[in-house]
Amino acid sequence: MKKNLIFAAVLCVALVFGFSSCENPDDNEELLERIEQLENQLKDQQSGKDEDKTNSADKDGDKDNSSDNEQSGGSSEENAGGSGEGTPDPDEGEEGGDEGGSSSSTTGTENGYEWVDLGLPSGLRWATCNVGASSPEEFGCYFAWGETTPKTEYNWSTYKFMNSSIDDWNGVNKYTFADGQTEGVWYDNSGNFIGDNKTILDPEDDAAAVNMGGSWRMPTIEEIAELIDECTWTWTTLNGVNGYNVEGPNGNSIFLPAAGYRSYSDLYGAGSYGNYWSGSLYTNNSGYAYNLYFYSDGAYWDDGSDRYFGRSVRGVFS
Repeated sequence: MKKNLIFAAVLCVALVFGFSSCENPDDNEELLERIEQLENQLKDQQSGKDEDKTNSADKDGDKDNSSDNEQSGGSSEENAGGSGEGTPDPDEGEEGGDEGGSSSSTTGTENGYEWVDLGLPSGLRWATCNVGASSPEEFGCYFAWGETTPKTEYNWSTYKFMNSSIDDWNGVNKYTFADGQTEGVWYDNSGNFIGDNKTILDPEDDAAAVNMGGSWRMPTIEEIAELIDECTWTWTTLNGVNGYNVEGPNGNSIFLPAAGYRSYSDLYGAGSYGNYWSGSLYTNNSGYAYNLYFYSDGAYWDDGSDRYFGRSVRGVFS
């Protein structure tokens, strides 16, 4: 292609100078020298243009490479994971989930036993079943206050914490308070109090703590009062068993069956009312302990229950 362009240029020069085979030979020789000079000039010019095109192509190649680098993710520092801003690690800054469920859960298990958060001001969790029961409507076991195993006879003579020489309320020898009672083993003959001043069950004497383990325990009388005051109590039937559906401020609820109570060898009031121990001693008389009782007309807390009665226990934990 380049040779054709040079030949065309030489031909044009020949025409200009009137080159032809019929002209004077001397003139033709001079013309041929002129043509040769022009041809050499054209070759030099063409060579220069080719070199310029090569340099230009190299520059364009550098530009294309630069553009490719920009499109492939920025500087080498950024691509190498440097401190420049880039796409964040998807795992960076994420916090791991709570093991076993969120701390804000309203149900769960403690040591294998189910609990419900009723949304009470104290934050107390209540078990869904009585101690010794496997479903909410089952009665479960009956315990004397401060005892951790059920039995067949519930009276002062079979009560665990009794002076062997006395089988009445004033013969109890543990969990005694200075209640002003001058009778019994917690005062000496001069009327001086010699009791232990314990008003809350120790863990080893707490039926919920012993039988359920973990953080479980029996509720205090203040916590029973909170359950009464803060919840909506509805007398109902669950799987054929009478009792109360106790709904907390957050809408969660527990069912308390009307399991009655045991005295001596008999069961009283099952299906009609319920009696649940607290872990609190009645401080006006050390022979009594506080409890929850209810029937179809309402729920109340009671301060006058002999400790030997067999009553239901519902576990709680904070």
